[in-house]
Amino acid sequence: MANPDTQDMVLAGDIGGTKTNLGLFRRGKRRPRLKIMETYPNKGVPSLEHIVDLFLKKHGRAAVKGVCLGAAGPVYKGRCSITNLPWEVSERKLKHRFGWSNVKLINDLTATAWAVPILTKRELFALNKEKGAKEKNLGLIAPGTGLGMALLVWKDGHYLPVHSEGGHSDLAPNNHVEMALWQYLHQRLGHVSVERVLSGPGLFIVYCWLKFTGQGEEPPWLAERMETEDPSKVITEAALVEEVPLCSKTLDVFVSVLGACAGNLALTGFTTGGMYLGGGIPPKILSKLKEEIFLRAFTNKGRFEPLLWRIPVWVILNEKAALLGAARCAFHMIEEPS
Repeated sequence: MANPDTQDMVLAGDIGGTKTNLGLFRRGKRRPRLKIMETYPNKGVPSLEHIVDLFLKKHGRAAVKGVCLGAAGPVYKGRCSITNLPWEVSERKLKHRFGWSNVKLINDLTATAWAVPILTKRELFALNKEKGAKEKNLGLIAPGTGLGMALLVWKDGHYLPVHSEGGHSDLAPNNHVEMALWQYLHQRLGHVSVERVLSGPGLFIVYCWLKFTGQGEEPPWLAERMETEDPSKVITEAALVEEVPLCSKTLDVFVSVLGACAGNLALTGFTTGGMYLGGGIPPKILSKLKEEIFLRAFTNKGRFEPLLWRIPVWVILNEKAALLGAARCAFHMIEEPS
């Protein structure tokens, strides 16, 4: 009889713009169980294969039944060009390099979407008190290094994740502040995608625009921190802890655009089952999301405002959701190879 631990082992990965998480999972009663995980910075690394090789050298080449990797970029015919990295990843290359037979490459938001139906109440924070309609579509929007979006469609008794590159759709301003920001970006970039604002780099762009247009003063100590630390992290902390007006206004703009964008996705996918906010940023700005700015922008849809008020919105608190979802997808691939 085969060893069940070996038989049920899968390798899952979450390849983001700044770091890569790899983990070995075993089958659990309700969802995959994480046994080993490592996090690797992507900066200066030549390829994903290099990171996978480091992982396998440290933990041994376990006999995994399946491999699923969520990558931050569009996946087409088993290939992906990572949006914010000079990496080309392909199922074929991974199979050849490591001798695996079952390899699945999916978008990182698709991986998170795989995890959504199995997240617990402790891994979610509700921004309103609504209850989602059962067996109805769900939506997912996730600002981090970039901006990802996905839908979950109910079909044949379970949720089917649907990949999207909606983060690169047009930014739609909803007030005079956002209109002025759009005009500023349009003059410099031409096409202005939602990701230009709803991402870590986007948060810094909003901050710089507000500062250079005289809508707030930058304290000297803040300027010094900006030179040595991650600007988006500094802005967030200065807004929520130090209460620097310029940083607070930056977060107000960010949250307003996020709310409007989430509302657009809710209408597009008719997500009466609920909307989920994923990615690295929402959990860090939870206190700001609790304010009325987000839900006001989310529901500000004219004649469809009553519908939006009935849609529940949750923030995903589990930072390993994409890794968990990739593992779930890997087990699904084993069970249903087609």
